[in-house]
Amino acid sequence: MIRPQKLLRLGVNIDHVATLRNARGGLHPDPVDAARLAIEAGADGITAHLREDRRHINDDDMMRLQALCLELSKPLNFEMAVADDIVKVALATKPHAVCLVPEKREERTTEGGLDAAGLHNQITPIVRTLSDNGSRVSLFIEAVPHQITASKSCGAQVVEFHTGAYAHALDAGDTGKARELLTAMQVGAKQADALGLEVHFGHGLTFANVTAIAKIPEVQELNIGHFIIGEAITMGLKPAIIEMRHLMNVARGVSL
Repeated sequence: MIRPQKLLRLGVNIDHVATLRNARGGLHPDPVDAARLAIEAGADGITAHLREDRRHINDDDMMRLQALCLELSKPLNFEMAVADDIVKVALATKPHAVCLVPEKREERTTEGGLDAAGLHNQITPIVRTLSDNGSRVSLFIEAVPHQITASKSCGAQVVEFHTGAYAHALDAGDTGKARELLTAMQVGAKQADALGLEVHFGHGLTFANVTAIAKIPEVQELNIGHFIIGEAITMGLKPAIIEMRHLMNVARGVSL
């Protein structure tokens, strides 16, 4: 069984800095500059999603982010669809980690988890290829027993549980549904840990809802992006990251 670190890692997703840049065109704001600030503020790593339609992060961004992360000795988590053209970019980039996620062109953001069970035969060779290239591979899934088992069977080293439905339930005031989803994630984390999978969580996490997730003992990393970038507009990127780190530490009983 994995013995998780008491200090929880924070990966900061900088996709939406690129969204803002692309809305106007040109070079600013640069997501690489945001990544550097995030690391200076205490982020343990950087996450970026290279979508098939390149709606925010582009290929050059990924290469420059990898160069920055190597310079600062921090991991880059390359989120990507199960798509051959993106696999080629990931192989060329050689990030520390790759997270396979579901992707639909019409969605605003990632909706739900990857069907690791249904796509097992498609995912498995991609996981092997990326692993052989030196990247640690995770699958972004729902905390459902058969998806966890399938993730292990695919050869993934990590599962990242989708917290979006939990966040939406809390936003809607549906505390019963939120409790149900939280329980499923707690049970799923235990199952994944018992299988030897490292446990991460991400999507929709905020100052208001992060504590219960951070308290799950098996979790080792949270990946948070949209909320932190949004808060950066009013309170600044560094203060937003510092506050998120503080809440995570308090949840884990860590004093720094």
